[in-house]
Amino acid sequence: MRQPRLTLSPASAHDFHAVIGLIEGARKWLRTRNTDQWSQPWPSEEDRSHRIREALQAGRTWIVWDGRTPAATITAQPEDSGVWPKEMLADPAVYVSRLVVSRRYSGLSLGSGLLDWAAISARREYGAKWIRVDVWTTNAALHTYYHRQGFRFSGFCESIEGYPSAALFQKPTHEISLPGHPLFIQMPGTR
Repeated sequence: MRQPRLTLSPASAHDFHAVIGLIEGARKWLRTRNTDQWSQPWPSEEDRSHRIREALQAGRTWIVWDGRTPAATITAQPEDSGVWPKEMLADPAVYVSRLVVSRRYSGLSLGSGLLDWAAISARREYGAKWIRVDVWTTNAALHTYYHRQGFRFSGFCESIEGYPSAALFQKPTHEISLPGHPLFIQMPGTR
């Protein structure tokens, strides 16, 4: 398969439907896997939409584009959303959520490339020592994916009752280096 020319740029409020489209595509695919992940928006569709819009307005969401086609998205921020135990918050970290790759672009390592980009950017910007992600509690295949990416299981979120992404994984940012051949080009003037 030909490697597409992909670009990474910050998402804006106008990109809400592109992000939702990526999530809905992943949700449909996940229904064919042995997981209940994203079977329903948590805790409601309205709350999920609100969180996505907040991240877009705050400049925390990024999209990988193949021309005008969204290929992947990631949300990365320096603040924990109340998921991680307080005793783990002393070191600066980047907290990643809504990492979604379109099935059309699976197999290109876009997910791992975006994780590395978020970690390296946060380390450079504010000295992040960790990249952290809260993972769908019952999705064992996703846990395995993060282990393969070098993340270590760090326990479960106990602060939000009924939270479906309660499996906590982290990786030291110093273990991540720039790739020799980038998967995407960051648009000039961004991060």
